[in-house]
Amino acid sequence: MRVLLVDDHALVRSGLRAVLGTSDGCDVVGEAATGEEAVDLALHLRPDVVVMDLSMPGAGGVDATARLRTEVPEARVLVLTTFSDDHRVRAALAAGATGYLLKDAAPEEVVAAVRAAARDETPIDPRVARSLLPGARADRGPALPPRERDVLVRLARGLSNKQIASELGIAERTVKVHVGSLFRRIGVADRTSAALWARDHGW
Repeated sequence: MRVLLVDDHALVRSGLRAVLGTSDGCDVVGEAATGEEAVDLALHLRPDVVVMDLSMPGAGGVDATARLRTEVPEARVLVLTTFSDDHRVRAALAAGATGYLLKDAAPEEVVAAVRAAARDETPIDPRVARSLLPGARADRGPALPPRERDVLVRLARGLSNKQIASELGIAERTVKVHVGSLFRRIGVADRTSAALWARDHGW
């Protein structure tokens, strides 16, 4: 698992390198202090996960995330920041971030989130996930593509990927892709959270 660290504070990068360096199979391949540098390094190093701060000189983390998702689409972006307001969270997820973690997370939580991002899961700090709900409860949340709506409705009923695939007449691996995309779009990390989100938004 190749990881690129992006933060304008050298001390933060050093701490992250120390934390991730103790995790088996985790290789910190580079560090960047700006969004522009992050994109340039990612194009060269091809990391599996980019741990991204949001507030940096020049292009911020949201802009860098959007560029990475276009130019290095195989890299997963895990936001690690001090900001938990829903505006920044929504902007980061809309730009293509796979996960969102706060900097006061425990070292083991950071390692777990990086590993989850590498597996194309959606690690979201629970405090951040809660911050997304109040503003969205008045409607059905973000617009979802028709197939993701189909998957969400069945996921909320407790169906497995195999059962959803059978009902929709598509491959199980296709359901898995839709589930991952759905998780990122609505900002949740697991099936239970997705089901609760569906309930809260009238699905």
